[in-house]
Formats: sequence, C-alpha cells, structure tokens
Amino acid sequence: MLDTVTLRVAFGLVATCVLVLCYGVTYRSTRSAYSGWWCASLAFFIVSALLFLFNGTAAQVVANPLGNTAGVLGAACVWSGGRSLRERRVRPWQLLLVPAVVLVVSFADDPRTDIWSGGAVYLAGMAGLIGASARELGLLLRGLGAGDATRAQYRFVLTAMAVVSAVIAVFYLARTAAFVAVGPADPFFRMAFGGQVTTLLMMVLLVVVTFSMSALSHEQQTSELRLQATRDGLTGLLNRSEFLRAAQRELDRGPAGAVAAVVIADLDRFKSINDGLGHAAGDRALTTFATACQEVVGVRGLLGRLGGDEFVLLVRGAPAEAVVEEIARRYRGDDLSAMPTVSFGIATVVPGDDIALAVADADGALYEAKSAGRARAVRAPRNDDRPSSPEERRRTA
Repeated sequence: MLDTVTLRVAFGLVATCVLVLCYGVTYRSTRSAYSGWWCASLAFFIVSALLFLFNGTAAQVVANPLGNTAGVLGAACVWSGGRSLRERRVRPWQLLLVPAVVLVVSFADDPRTDIWSGGAVYLAGMAGLIGASARELGLLLRGLGAGDATRAQYRFVLTAMAVVSAVIAVFYLARTAAFVAVGPADPFFRMAFGGQVTTLLMMVLLVVVTFSMSALSHEQQTSELRLQATRDGLTGLLNRSEFLRAAQRELDRGPAGAVAAVVIADLDRFKSINDGLGHAAGDRALTTFATACQEVVGVRGLLGRLGGDEFVLLVRGAPAEAVVEEIARRYRGDDLSAMPTVSFGIATVVPGDDIALAVADADGALYEAKSAGRARAVRAPRNDDRPSSPEERRRTA
C-alpha cells in the first residue's frame, strides 16, 4: 500500500482537478448554493491535506492545528451543502463554531511535538458534521412525495450521497473511539484508522461528489425556478394561480363535511400609503401583514397574495372570524397608527366546492366590508343551491 504522504499528495491533486471542474462547469453555469458549498469544502480539504504534509517539520506547530481546522471547515461546508438542498439557512456561527473549537484545542494541545494535537476533538468534529450532512440528505429523501417518484436520478444521487456520508461519519466516529481507547500509536489504530485508510475513503467521497454535483445542482436550480414561478417575490406567499391549485387540492382531500373558509384580505387605503410615504412604506406594510398571516395561520391553512394589497387565505380548524381578528391584532401591534387597517371577506367552503367560486364570494363580502366603513370582516351567505364544481356547472348550463 502507498504511504500516507503519497496518498495525500494524490488526494490533493485529484481534489484540485475536481474543484476546477466543479467550479468551471457546474457552479458557474447553475450558481446553485449546493455546488458553491461543495466547491468551498473541496478547497478546505485540499488546504488541510497540504498543511498535514508539514508534519515532522518546524512548521508543524502552526500547520497541524490549521490543518485540523481546515478539514473541519470542509466538513462544515459539506453539512451546509446538505442544508441548502433543504432550503435551510446556515448562520455564520453554525458554520464556524466547531472549527473554532478545534482550532483552540489543537493549539493548546502541544502541536510542536504531537502531530495528533487536538485529535479527539478534530475527529469528533468530522464525525458530527459529516453525520449531520447525511441526516440532512436523509430528511430530504424522506420528504420526497409521491409526485417526485419519477425523478429517479435525483433520488438515486441523493441516496448515494447520503449513504457515503453516513459511512464516512461512522468511520470517523469509530476512529474517535479508537483514538480515545488505544491511542494513535497503537498498531490496530494505524491499520484500521490510519491516514492511508482515511485518505482512500475521502477519495471515494470525491468520486461520489463528482458524479452527483451536476444532478443535484441542476435539481436545486430547477427548484429555485419553480419557486419563483409559484411564489410572490415580495412576501414569499403563493401567487394567485398556485394558491387556487393548492387550495383546490387541499379542499378535495378533506374529509366529507369538513368546513373551512376562504378569506380575502385587503389593506384599507393602501394607495395613499404609496403616494404619501413612498413604495418602501407600502412594501413594509405588505410584508408585515404577510408575516402576521403566517404566524397565525401556520400549518392550519394556505396563504397567497392575489396582487397589489389583496391577500387570500384558506383557513381550517378554527373560526375564520377569530383568525382574522388575531391577524389584524398582530399586524398592527401596539402602535395602531403605524399600519393601515384591514378589511376581510369570508366565504365558507366544504369538500367538493369550487375554490374559484368561493374566492369570488369572499371578494363580494370584502366589497361589503369596504362599503360598511372598512376595518371589519364580513361573511358571505352560503348558497348551497348553486353548482359547486366545474362539472356541475357544465351540466346545469
């Protein structure tokens, strides 16, 4: 078997080639967060491998702790890449916490004479971060619904990445346990968990990354485009067409007899805010109202922006009047003069109803609320004699 130094040089060369290809071909064409994080991780792993080449020299006292830190930073970027696929934000302290601990412990643990200074913390950090990446990918796989079954390549690549990440995490965990139990000088540790085995495993990870980078980055780019096509750019809520599709689907899936409500909300005298205070003030009012809706409705319903200052909600599991009252309270807060009042129109819906007709009824009730003086909610009378679905309307036409 090749010696550790030769393997590390080979790993550095291969990783450099992969980094150049991933950056030049995948990241520059997709600009996906996933490919960006993986390019960063490859760069840190290359730096780590190069720094470890200074073991046994006078530069070891600095190079070894920095090599540990760069390696853990690479693992943190691997985890961040998994987070990005689930559209989860990575805060700076989350990225830097473990590397900072490894840096401090490695410098404090006599790196002048010990090439394994801070070894236990370094190995545990690698195990934890790569294991967290495997968990992120596993959660993403579990969250793929039935409609994603046709994306076989995406599922296969995710599975491969999750399995390889889990294997490497388990290896580092076992390496940590062996380091603590018998120490790095023990023959068993050198044979099963030495630098040669570790470098070979990281090369396997490089192969899987190279294979998966394009597919996962393309999927992330497609998801971002899909999100832009179905979401309102300012508030992040569903746009009109996507809300109607999603609400009809949710309504049709509901148990027979379940009662829900469609609510149309409109900010009163919104034009005067844009004209008098500027569009920034108007945008602040819209985003503040959207946030209040999200806080109150949560998973109990759907939210959308119809356009301008009109919003639409599908409310389940609570009286609509109580929901809109809480939304208005949270939206305006203690300073009632800071935000315009809101008018609401409410229409009752049950499974089988046409959601577009319910939106029209709620819009009529909203008009009544405006005519009655604004800052109130009006419920539309339910007409059960009308055709509720498009098929029924065609039959009665």
